[in-house]
Amino acid sequence: MTRTDRTRDIRTTRRRTALISGASIAGPALAFWLNRHGFAVTVVEKASTLRRGGYPIDVRGTALEVVRRMGILPRLRDAHVDLRRLTFLHEDGSQVASISPHTVTGGVAGQDLEVRRGDLTDALHAAVRDDVEFLFDDSIDSLDQSGHGVDVTFRGGSRRTFDMVVGADGVHSRTREILFGPEEQFHRYLGYCFAVFTMPNTFGLSHETVMWNAPGKAAALYAVGDSDEVHAFLNFAHPQPPFHVFRDPQAQRDLVAAVFSDAGWEVPGILAALRDTDDVFFDGVSQIRMPRWSSGKVALVGDAAYAPSFLTGQGSSLALVGAYMLAASLADRDHAAGFAAYEHDTREFVTANQDQVGKGDATLFPTTARALRQRNDMLRNLSAMPPAQPRPAHSALTLPDPTPTT
Repeated sequence: MTRTDRTRDIRTTRRRTALISGASIAGPALAFWLNRHGFAVTVVEKASTLRRGGYPIDVRGTALEVVRRMGILPRLRDAHVDLRRLTFLHEDGSQVASISPHTVTGGVAGQDLEVRRGDLTDALHAAVRDDVEFLFDDSIDSLDQSGHGVDVTFRGGSRRTFDMVVGADGVHSRTREILFGPEEQFHRYLGYCFAVFTMPNTFGLSHETVMWNAPGKAAALYAVGDSDEVHAFLNFAHPQPPFHVFRDPQAQRDLVAAVFSDAGWEVPGILAALRDTDDVFFDGVSQIRMPRWSSGKVALVGDAAYAPSFLTGQGSSLALVGAYMLAASLADRDHAAGFAAYEHDTREFVTANQDQVGKGDATLFPTTARALRQRNDMLRNLSAMPPAQPRPAHSALTLPDPTPTT
């Protein structure tokens, strides 16, 4: 029996059903490809609507081919923020170096994309909204795999059964907690916390980032264009993950304000904006490392399974690639064989990208005065060099054939 025959045999019985938890990046991307492969897909999202706006993110390497195959590459090209300059400052506000962003990121000018997170989520949702059921303002409360499918109880009180469930619900995944237990056993904390939010662009910045550093602290202002707003970013070393503040917005603001209370440059104004903003995103800088990404009829994708941290610049790209690979692996296989193929074909790529931590970006946030001086010397040398070549890890996977089964 050929692959096409096997696929036709599956589809002549009935459409397999899949529930995806999370409507950010991995979730809608997976919904798109599962729908193309003949699944009836439902996406549940705990927020009341799509989370628009947000900080800029990268789409690089293999992920560019994913969005091209989805047909959304032109829209994302139009949304590209075109960062042109990255300026580093001493603790007193004087300039260390001003360099091409690609020199640091290893990206490729004219090929790689940088877009606002909301522009990517909007494009993904638009590509799939007419073919997939979305349930907003709800979430998974419990899963029961004792029957023929997965019996799902939602927080809103309803109950439904699906052939399989996929958690695409981020670093602090509720699906992963239900399936595998507490996050701490998979959480690889990298020693930093960060807060990002928008504030008025009173600095005259355009298509550039300015980053101030002190030992163990960094503050950056990111202007994605000629907007009257900038993205403010505060990053700081913290020896242990502050789990007690992750779900307490006021505690987050208090912690950041305490850490940066004696900082100079524009930091006092940034802290004042932090107190007033309603769009702050706070988290620890961490990875999720798991020995397996599925159990029974439930699997994980994106940050829920293998968050690489923003230090790699590959979080969104891994989410897009992982979603494509999971859907392709399930196209003509049952859940057990499909999940096994997904891990077998994707794990090496994931690991290579997670291992990028410590190979460049992590040195942007030195924790000692000596390390900061070394970092600054390195940046001065980089300012006289051409942009770096793209990192092989970004493109180290060849996507399987995208032939749909619908």
